[in-house]
Amino acid sequence: MPEHVLITGGAGFIGSHLARRFHQDGHQVTVLDSLSPQVHGADPATTSPLLRSLDGVARVIAGTVTSTDDLRGALEGATIVIHLAAETGTGQSMYEIDRYVSANVGGTAKLLDLLANEEHSVGRIVIASSRSIYGEGAYRTEDGRTVYPGHRADADMAAGDFDVHHPGEGPLELIPTDESAALHPSSVYGITKQMQESMVLTVAPTIGIEATSVRYQNVYGPGQSLKNPYTGILSIFSTLIRQGKEINIFEDGEESRDFVYIDDIVEATFLAATLPAAAGEVFNVGSGVGTTVNEVVSALFASLGREVPTRISGNYRLGDIRHNIADTSRLTELLGFTPAVSFRDGVAKFAEWVLTEPVEADSYQRSLDEMAQRNLLK
Repeated sequence: MPEHVLITGGAGFIGSHLARRFHQDGHQVTVLDSLSPQVHGADPATTSPLLRSLDGVARVIAGTVTSTDDLRGALEGATIVIHLAAETGTGQSMYEIDRYVSANVGGTAKLLDLLANEEHSVGRIVIASSRSIYGEGAYRTEDGRTVYPGHRADADMAAGDFDVHHPGEGPLELIPTDESAALHPSSVYGITKQMQESMVLTVAPTIGIEATSVRYQNVYGPGQSLKNPYTGILSIFSTLIRQGKEINIFEDGEESRDFVYIDDIVEATFLAATLPAAAGEVFNVGSGVGTTVNEVVSALFASLGREVPTRISGNYRLGDIRHNIADTSRLTELLGFTPAVSFRDGVAKFAEWVLTEPVEADSYQRSLDEMAQRNLLK
């Protein structure tokens, strides 16, 4: 049976791809999006390819999840809600705290309040959560125990020690983080994502709605904003490379992330929204493979066919984690899906698309200056 899917934040990078996936499968799609200038430009109708990609795919409502009226209108007839709408970026969240909490926590509260108190046709809600809720994630001690270290100390990083430590333990071995791991986010963004997930998983079952959470790792791919300085290092670094500017590699460049290609994110989310086995579950969505920042730079150089100077500066940002790799076995076991796009292949596809796009103005340095002024970038 065709569903009527509401995607909040659906004109963004992930949301627009997801809207097309549902449309291709014969479902009706409504998108609610604030069309933020940081993502879509000053005049979204002409400056946002993501928005234009929804022509003939979805009914687009320009509005915000912080408005009860906007949400009420968008929910009309919806049978599935995929809640993507959120302010993103760990660094910016540390000094635009009210904006992040208002949009992420407040918007989720308004959505659930409407579903709890007014008539609707929603049967399932999928909340887009984040790897940031794990903080530093899971490590193994020398004697084989699993521990979840706290945030790295400013004093250690200032002395050039960027490794993760745990009280009373020697060297730690990074291991994949599964969904049962301790949750202790190290940024305001991570805190808001944990609160979003907790509210949805707590409230929805009490009002007869199936709830599912998908904890995204570092998403990348064609369509990702190349001008938003908070969107991720692949976009940031590719723009710097095309501008011929130096890349400042933070810490020692050996910090790593689990990069997951957009097509894998879309398919996992589609299954989480439609399969009965996903009801009430939480899923990590990542590649299960860690890639260091140094490896990212090398891959972009190779894929873009150009190199620029690099500098391993030892700079670091408070709130950043050292590593995190997702254990994706639950996704495979319950939904029958294993992310399939390798980082090598994904970066090649990403770079091929980047080279068709205009070279964007660089606002990355401004974002770093803002953090440095607040003593968040050292």
